[in-house]
Amino acid sequence: MIKVSLKDDSTLEVEKGATILDVAQKISEGLARNATCGEVDGEIKDLRYVLNEDCQVVIHTFKDDDLEGKKAYWHTTSHIMAQAVKRLFPNSKLAIGPAIENGFYYDFDVEKPFSDDDKAKIEEEMKKIIKENIEIEKFSLSKKEALELMKNEPYKQELINELSEGEEISFYKQGDFTDLCAGPHVLSTGKIKAVKILSSSGAYWRGDEHNKMLQRIYAISFPKASQIDEYLQKLEEARQRDHRRIGKDLELFMTHPLVGSGLPMYLPNGATIRRILERYIQDKEIAMGYSHVYTPSLANVDLYKTSGHWDHYQEDMFPVMKLDNEELVLRPMNCPHHMLVYKNKMHSYRDLPIRIGELAHDFRYEDSGSVCGIERVREMCQNDAHLFVRPDQIKEEVGKVVELILSVYKDFGFKDYEFRLSLRDKNDKHKYFDDDEMWEKAENQLREILTELGINFYEAEGEAAFYGPKLDVQLKSSIGHDVTVSTCQLDFLLPERFKLEYIGEDGEKHRPVVIHRAILGTSDRFMCFLIEETKGAFPVWLSPTQVKILPITDNQHKYAHKLQDEFRKEEIRVEVDDRNEKIGYKIREAQLEKVPYMLVVGQKEVEENLVSVRSRENGDEGNMKVDEFIEKIKKEIKNKTK
Repeated sequence: MIKVSLKDDSTLEVEKGATILDVAQKISEGLARNATCGEVDGEIKDLRYVLNEDCQVVIHTFKDDDLEGKKAYWHTTSHIMAQAVKRLFPNSKLAIGPAIENGFYYDFDVEKPFSDDDKAKIEEEMKKIIKENIEIEKFSLSKKEALELMKNEPYKQELINELSEGEEISFYKQGDFTDLCAGPHVLSTGKIKAVKILSSSGAYWRGDEHNKMLQRIYAISFPKASQIDEYLQKLEEARQRDHRRIGKDLELFMTHPLVGSGLPMYLPNGATIRRILERYIQDKEIAMGYSHVYTPSLANVDLYKTSGHWDHYQEDMFPVMKLDNEELVLRPMNCPHHMLVYKNKMHSYRDLPIRIGELAHDFRYEDSGSVCGIERVREMCQNDAHLFVRPDQIKEEVGKVVELILSVYKDFGFKDYEFRLSLRDKNDKHKYFDDDEMWEKAENQLREILTELGINFYEAEGEAAFYGPKLDVQLKSSIGHDVTVSTCQLDFLLPERFKLEYIGEDGEKHRPVVIHRAILGTSDRFMCFLIEETKGAFPVWLSPTQVKILPITDNQHKYAHKLQDEFRKEEIRVEVDDRNEKIGYKIREAQLEKVPYMLVVGQKEVEENLVSVRSRENGDEGNMKVDEFIEKIKKEIKNKTK
């Protein structure tokens, strides 16, 4: 007998040679019925995996919060898809079919792209295979045997040839279909209950544009048919909130191949929103004692060698430019520049904390396949700041950063968020600066500060910056995604590497500690989040156009433009729609533009100095005196209430 430790710290005794499925059955028949894979001493394994010694076992199901149970379910369904394609298109060649964050895909080499009719037939064939409830069997072969089995599958052969001699090469077989695969998989095709093909597209083999273009089919599967409908509703909601579509419709930003991938251009409406955001956060920072600087977007490579970014971040930086006797590079972040700003003169302990802020343009070499609108770009504007503090000031300054974050989130109405303490992965010496003592000190101190401040947080290994742990704020979006916006990082490393100093009360030189923080993150990603959260219906204080004046006839044009001048003096963003169109058409256009207030003016309004108010939220609000409306909207702008 062997002892199996379970997730709840209880222990089971099972026969040596029992499988993970046997363990699940001992716990409960329901768990065995829903299990998709297991985890043995931290490694994901197939339900068929044999246990021969004492170990810790975790059983995964589709319902689990982590993705492991879903991935096994979805990866099994990807094999069902491949089997269906092979039945319908026997000459197709198989590439790869992994599970992804939402569902799975499979890449095929076929004579022509899959049509909608083809995809419908594939989905029907998948449902037939599921009904056949074919047992899924795992087996292994030598490299020579594997190559022979896959002799008609060139992409599989390429993958096999990359494996070492003597390495176990595993396959999964379901009836007339066999695929090269490490697993894990569920026990039979009948375990899959509901499938839906979502889309198809071209995809280069192994993501290399020099390779052949394959056809990729995306799909998803669930234990219940109702979950398919729910998922499709979520997809439609996400489509309606897609910031790229809204950005185009509302003329916020544009991209153009002549400018380049990942380099959006902000149009007047988008530039207005961005300007308001940037002024807003700078005013907040100035009120809290920040000093703002401007530093160049280029720097000598030696700056990043000094900071350590060259060793740890070089692959995300743009190539070096040689100019005269210098090697220059576009900066990926601003902290090295700010270290030198601090070092520009000697400081006393009385000077600290010194808070240096900047709206800085940074450049990161994102792969062309991953850039997306203004969410993921190659040039970004970072709401960055670095706080140079004495050790005894760390707790107070981190507390003030948290206070600023909460104040900003209140202004924007954000309520669904969590604080995450991001730690290093101790086993990854390459990714992080190798100084165990520094890491222990920084992580423990930040953990203690958060606890003392009464902030609820969870910990995440492997999410730290290369130079230190950080506090990340994870906002939950309207479509359920976790989005990192604000961050606060504790850094003992860069002050050491740049030899930063201050004169202490004892007259001796001491090292300051640096707190890196970004409240809005980047203007670009923050705007993306706002666009998708509001569907483009920005609150009044942020709307590019806050008021649109709609004269009914030409006779009211003079009055409309007089109102426009009056509103502009009150710093209200206003436009007049004096086109020769019917008033109903003008109202619909303003509604599509998501303008918060529409002021309809006819002859009565002209004669009595009134405006007929229609709001985006409430529709017709009736007539108001002009002064009354100005007071109303200025109050909303000031209080950020809508």
